[in-house]
Amino acid sequence: MTTPKDLKNLQESVWNGSLPLEIRLSPSDCRVYDQADPYLIHYHRLSYLPLLLPRLHTFFHPFLIDPVIPSQDGWFSFEGVPLKWHYPIGLLYDLFSGSSPSQAPNQRPFSEDTPDPLPWKLVLHFTEWPDEQLVRLDAEGKVLHDAFINSVKEADFLRNGTGKGIMTLSKDDSTQLWKAVQDHDFATYNPIAQKLLHAQGAPLRHLPLRIYLPSSPSVTEPASGHLKVVQSLITPSLPNSREQQTLGMVLHSLLPSLFPSRRTPILAKPMLHGAVVPMGASVEELVRGVSYLDGWIHLGVMMIG
Repeated sequence: MTTPKDLKNLQESVWNGSLPLEIRLSPSDCRVYDQADPYLIHYHRLSYLPLLLPRLHTFFHPFLIDPVIPSQDGWFSFEGVPLKWHYPIGLLYDLFSGSSPSQAPNQRPFSEDTPDPLPWKLVLHFTEWPDEQLVRLDAEGKVLHDAFINSVKEADFLRNGTGKGIMTLSKDDSTQLWKAVQDHDFATYNPIAQKLLHAQGAPLRHLPLRIYLPSSPSVTEPASGHLKVVQSLITPSLPNSREQQTLGMVLHSLLPSLFPSRRTPILAKPMLHGAVVPMGASVEELVRGVSYLDGWIHLGVMMIG
């Protein structure tokens, strides 16, 4: 059982997690033959790439072929793969940084001896939006806001069996929640998040957990970098028992071919916030302590090579 002090330290570590990014303007959008200088930044793992677009647009504006193109037309890619803007940056890095994202799961090794490929090198595009893979953004930021709030609502419903938590937040709290995400303001974010987590004053009904698997291209999903998302109703305790569900139990139940053991990672390892998660970790404690800003545990799976 995690102590309150340990939980606080863990939350602070997760909140303060950041990634060094090296962002270059796509050659197809750049009017300079030898390309513009890259934009370098240490940015929050919990945040979202579109929140960087205004400052990136300003930085690269002198080099754009089309100087009147708006910032919301920007999208990011890694090794030619469009990055889903509604995924947190840390999750994207954990899923794609180990090797080429076009590799199938059995070709994508994970080794603790392999140095991190940092800074993470991304390409920023302002044309040729990949409509089949990404929903377009808008000038007011409403699309990004709505995607985040909808994810918060879904997590709230799973935890409490009702959406009353998020629906009964005051208008000011709802506004401040999104502003805290934009500003990466823990002092504002945490009290509102705690209201949602303890909205009913009752035990959690289900645990918001999504598992992300790198997948081989297929006829219906021809693009490289496709991800398979696994989600199921997960209770805090085993049925008819008080025994808490561990991550190993859940992974063995949902993905037995990848996790044949409940206790030991043999073929793959679960990754969260850039760290391998112990198989014996309580899923409920993970939800309460180290969820992403939308209330979900977004868990990556890395093959052991």
